[in-house]
Amino acid sequence: MSTKVSDHVLERLREWGVDHVFGYPGDGINGLLAAWGRADNQPRFVQSRHEEMSAFQAVGYAKFSGRLGVCAATSGPGAIHLLNGLYDAKLDHVPVLAIVGQTHRTAMGGSYQQEVDLHSLFKDVASEFVETVTVPEQLPNVLDRAIRTAYARRCPTAIIIPGDVQELDYSPPTHEFKMVPSSLDRSSWTATPSEESLRRAAEILDAGDKVAVLVGQGASGARAGVERIAELLGAGVAKALLGKDVLSDELPYVTGSIGLLGTRPSYELMRDCDTLLTIGSSFPYTQFMPEFGKARGVQIDIDPHMVGMRYPYEVNLVGDAKATLQRLIPMLDTERGGREWYDTVRANVSRWREVMERRAQLSADPINPEYVAHALDPLLPSDAIVTSDSGSAANWYARHLTMRPGMRGSLSGTLATMGCGVPYAIGAKFAHPDRPVIALVGDGAMQMNGLAEMITAAKYRDLWEDPRLVVAVWNNHDLNQVTWEMRAMEGAPSFLPSQQLPDVQYAAFARSLGLTGIRVEKPQDVEAGWRAGLEADGPAVIEFLTDPAVPPIPPHATWEQMEATAASILKGDADRGSMVKQGFKAKLQEFLPGREKK
Repeated sequence: MSTKVSDHVLERLREWGVDHVFGYPGDGINGLLAAWGRADNQPRFVQSRHEEMSAFQAVGYAKFSGRLGVCAATSGPGAIHLLNGLYDAKLDHVPVLAIVGQTHRTAMGGSYQQEVDLHSLFKDVASEFVETVTVPEQLPNVLDRAIRTAYARRCPTAIIIPGDVQELDYSPPTHEFKMVPSSLDRSSWTATPSEESLRRAAEILDAGDKVAVLVGQGASGARAGVERIAELLGAGVAKALLGKDVLSDELPYVTGSIGLLGTRPSYELMRDCDTLLTIGSSFPYTQFMPEFGKARGVQIDIDPHMVGMRYPYEVNLVGDAKATLQRLIPMLDTERGGREWYDTVRANVSRWREVMERRAQLSADPINPEYVAHALDPLLPSDAIVTSDSGSAANWYARHLTMRPGMRGSLSGTLATMGCGVPYAIGAKFAHPDRPVIALVGDGAMQMNGLAEMITAAKYRDLWEDPRLVVAVWNNHDLNQVTWEMRAMEGAPSFLPSQQLPDVQYAAFARSLGLTGIRVEKPQDVEAGWRAGLEADGPAVIEFLTDPAVPPIPPHATWEQMEATAASILKGDADRGSMVKQGFKAKLQEFLPGREKK
């Protein structure tokens, strides 16, 4: 039997080490589906409920494996559905390859069914590489370049294969004019800055008395170097949300997340520092960085396209974080003086942990959403992978979960799209079938697509060595993050027609699929609910009935801002009395005296 183009695509993917492709079938990729049948489903085709979920699963797989995520979809609507997940990959700098079908070449340009100008569709999201295969000889070069580019540029790429081309006999490029042969090898490489720029950076860092370090996901391979430089400089370390698992939160100088969803000590670290070292982060909210001109700055990033933004850095070190720190650290003064700044950072962190514990213990109706995350924290397995959806649940993920060595966590950082939590978790399970995965999801995101993807979890549960995939749903009948943004940013009461969600029995739905479903209605049952989910013999949904009136207070909020927000809400918010009460109770915890240290 002759080898078809579709057969060669799967063969080449296997040679690149691709073991999973997340997709949804359609006649635009019928040739590929037939090839999967001939290849005994290698690489494994993972069927989602929707192409957007396939793309999210590919992103989750890539984030937690460090390898290429691959998704596949049919022409027209299938390709369109991939876009949101691919934009998530683009904005979070994740290597993902999309393989999409197209109408037959004979029909192109004829307004044929499901004919879409896919080059125009993908030219932004896959701007680094998008190409249509029109003859067999273009393979393997097109596929190889798409994969290499995705890895090298940490981005999504796309290849488009018309249906009739998939069915052609494969013939490789020859040693002729206008032919482009290719090769498989992707040797590792490391970029490092110049010696002169490293010495300038060392001088700036040595001159600082109050050094702050900001790390993002680009520092994930440089944990030891980040710890060493922080200790040498007596610095505090704040983490962008995508860098939450870069360092252990048990380190006393780690201040936690930064930004609107961040912590008070991270806000104080940036407010009061005189020197800023940013490693592997393009954190966009400059209002949470030091005031311009107040702090001197050094940045380390592997992508020259991303340096010099956000803050007026004096030195931009373009290079791999690990390799750059290995060369920079020996240049620093190891005999630094006082540790007053270091002690201040530690005291701020210690006090914040007390504040968060008190906030979690506050009464609410029926359950305090902060307590749900706080109760999970000590129960997390040491090898847990945690995904968070966008929304108010991300606040509790950012502030209450202690990342310890060996744990992993992520969310949609820059796109901040709803609906990624559950498909990320499924992608993580395929990347690490021997590890427990926990997804933290709001009821809005769960209704958007999480419910459907529990069907996917049920379908593949038997493939996972560790059966635990726990999906926690904060059920408050409200699109809570946007509700609070309306209140705080617009000075407007909640608009119920847009914000109020229908009540859904999430735990009962899980049970209808043969999964574990747990409904928690009282605070005293929260810990038992978590334990039951973590001890289940397969995927589990834990539904927590939480109070929408508990505010995700920004770390920089003042009493005056709280009062102004409350005044605008009292004009007509449906939940105004409870909201004001809960907000002031939560803010009050920052002003109570801390426990005396023994």
